[in-house]
Amino acid sequence: MPEWLVLTFAMLAAVAVVIVITVVRHRRAPEDEDPSETPDVIEYMTMWIGVVYAIVLGLAIAGVWEARSAAQDHVQAEAQALHEIDQRVRVYPADVRDRIRADVNAYVGHVVTTEWRTMRDDGEVTERGAELFQRIREDITDYEPRSDFEAQAYQPLVDQVAAADQARTARAGATDPTMPGVVWFGLITGAVITIGMVFALQIQRTRRELVLAGLFSALIAFLLFLIWDFDAPYSRDVAASMQPFLDVFPNARG
Repeated sequence: MPEWLVLTFAMLAAVAVVIVITVVRHRRAPEDEDPSETPDVIEYMTMWIGVVYAIVLGLAIAGVWEARSAAQDHVQAEAQALHEIDQRVRVYPADVRDRIRADVNAYVGHVVTTEWRTMRDDGEVTERGAELFQRIREDITDYEPRSDFEAQAYQPLVDQVAAADQARTARAGATDPTMPGVVWFGLITGAVITIGMVFALQIQRTRRELVLAGLFSALIAFLLFLIWDFDAPYSRDVAASMQPFLDVFPNARG
């Protein structure tokens, strides 16, 4: 099911729940009930519950957005390091240069065509990707420079391999959701309490109040969906992109 459809259903469900509870409560309320008699302390508590929950939501959104941005940075760093390797081996003999470039292209092609899908579906990188990367490492580290010029290029190439390896490891570690289950429990419980306090204020079944209550619940549903969507950096709709690989290796898709 498309994620935009999930979001639509979640927001409509939140609005429907608020409206149904309001209508049912209004019908079952005593005839002599006076909403103006709501204690001031309830209004005070409702205000502060809303403020605290808004802060929690803001911190959660900032956290998952930062994780998503970091995941994108890992991809950018890995792609740039591989590009540097591809360019710096130009000083090596033709057979060595062509072999290293072929292995780099094979690795990048595997990442964008196979490993990315595995990351999205299974939340992990592939063994084949690790094997292809190890081949690049061996190509670089096992070569013995034959001149001072090649020797000057050797250490920077080794450094770029280390940078790419570090970025790949970070990318692998960022495939899992970033929000612990206990945080989700707090977010959902807080949403229920926050919306529930609307009924503690004894809202009436007027069009204005129903619209405001519905919009309020839909907004909370949207923010929770946004956190969920950002929570898996390489999955779902708003995810880190493989575009950095395609920018420097435009033929990687084959």
